[in-house]
Amino acid sequence: MEYSTFGRHVAVDTWGVDFDLLNNAQLLEAQLVEAAEACGATVLSVQSKQFDPQGATVLVMLSESHLSIHTYPERGFAAIDCYTCGETVDPQLAIDYLVSMLKPEKTYAKKLVRGLGELQVVTPDMKVSELV
Repeated sequence: MEYSTFGRHVAVDTWGVDFDLLNNAQLLEAQLVEAAEACGATVLSVQSKQFDPQGATVLVMLSESHLSIHTYPERGFAAIDCYTCGETVDPQLAIDYLVSMLKPEKTYAKKLVRGLGELQVVTPDMKVSELV
């Protein structure tokens, strides 16, 4: 079997998201697992933390790498991050799934192409306008 170091890393800042969505670690955990499965990734483990008085962090460890969200409900903000190695799993599909669920007013995204030498930074094609 030949191994590749090629990977794609999509990072998205979302603004204007409903407080209750961002303040529910249990819901976010379920949604991140669904997003991982939707992009064809293999979930190895899930860890989440509900913060007091508000906020949540969820980390989904993937065979291909990771998917995570960190939320600040009081600001309507979530930072979403998905990195996958190889060419068979597309992290953008997981990101699109989560953005469609969160329905933010604004999104700012970048994609890094990793493992091929110098990092390439790309503004990904977000399907947000079709989803919200």
